[in-house]
Parts: sequence; C-alpha cells; structure tokens
Amino acid sequence: MASSPLHLAVLISGGGRTLVNIEERIRAGSLNANVRVVVCSRGDVKGVARANELGLPTIVLEKRVLSAEAFQDGIAEAVDSCDLVCMAGFCSMWRIPEKWLGRVINIHPALLPDFGGAGMYGDRVHKAVLVAGKTETGCTVHFCDNEYDHGPIILQRKVPVESNDTPSTLAARVFDQECIAYPEAIGLFAEHRISLNGNKVNISPRP
Repeated sequence: MASSPLHLAVLISGGGRTLVNIEERIRAGSLNANVRVVVCSRGDVKGVARANELGLPTIVLEKRVLSAEAFQDGIAEAVDSCDLVCMAGFCSMWRIPEKWLGRVINIHPALLPDFGGAGMYGDRVHKAVLVAGKTETGCTVHFCDNEYDHGPIILQRKVPVESNDTPSTLAARVFDQECIAYPEAIGLFAEHRISLNGNKVNISPRP
C-alpha cells in the first residue's frame, strides 16, 4: 500500500519555475506529494501568477510592508500543517523555529559550500563561477539552518563549465539538473530514507 502523500509548503520570491517543476512531477505521478501552500515574499512576481494558474493555495507575505516579526510569524503560520518546507528561490531569511529544523530544504545553483551565502542567487552565482574559472559546477539540495546556503547536504548534481559559457547558458544547464535533483530529494524525504547524523546526511537504500 502506498504511503500518504507528503504535504509540501513551497516558498518563492520570483518566477516560480522550481514550483512548476515540483507540481509537474506530482501530477505526472512520479512524486508522492502535494503542494498544500505556496508562500511568496512578493505579490508582483510571475511565481504568484504561475501558482494561481496551477490552482495552488497561495499566500503573499509582502516583506517590504510587514514588520520583521509579522513576516517571520506569517511564514510559520502558513506552513504549520505541512510536512516539509521547500525553499524554491526564496530570497528572504526565515528564522527557522526549532521544531522545523530537519524539515526545511533548499536548492542552490552551485556546488556548496562554494558560491553560497547572502546575495548569492540567480545569475550572480553563475557569474561568480565563470569569473573563478571553474571547470565544473552544478546544484545542491541541502537542509536549511539559520545561515544562508548552509546546512547538511542531501545531494548534488554536476555539470561541466564550457569555454563559451555565459551566465545564462550555464544557468540553463544547471537548472536542468535542479529539475532532477529537487524532486529526487523530496522523494527521499517522502520515503523516510533520509536521516541526519550531526551535520551528515545518510540515505538508506530503497527497501
């Protein structure tokens, strides 16, 4: 008998492409989950329109107009009935309550711990990779703590950096791998195959 679907909260701040990818995997039957709520830190971004087009319950918490306390408390209230919180291009810091540690994950468009931290998102990451002359990059799914792009790594996928790459061509190739890595990590969580031992993630084999 299949286990009950994993209830997800997806937090976004921009275009919502990662949200769309997760929802497409769910609807295709390859991910045993449902998106219970989408939380967006801005109401004027394409991700809100995409969430509405998909018919997903969406809450906008405008960080620009809310007090810091109201913003933090609003997120905690919005996700309260979910099993797992998925950061999907969420560009604000949520101070994760203790009860949520180990149940909040993020995907970052580089091979952490390289090219992470405050302000490292989107094309800024890919520009930094190219400036550094790296021959390889990729994406990282990790558990979140209360530092930017920090916490135990669940999995990574790699891509080569080509000599003629621009930030946009590199971003596209990395995003292709993000579309594989994030659903895979969510699926591992849904199957109870991830365990934390300090700062190390252990993944058990499929029964």
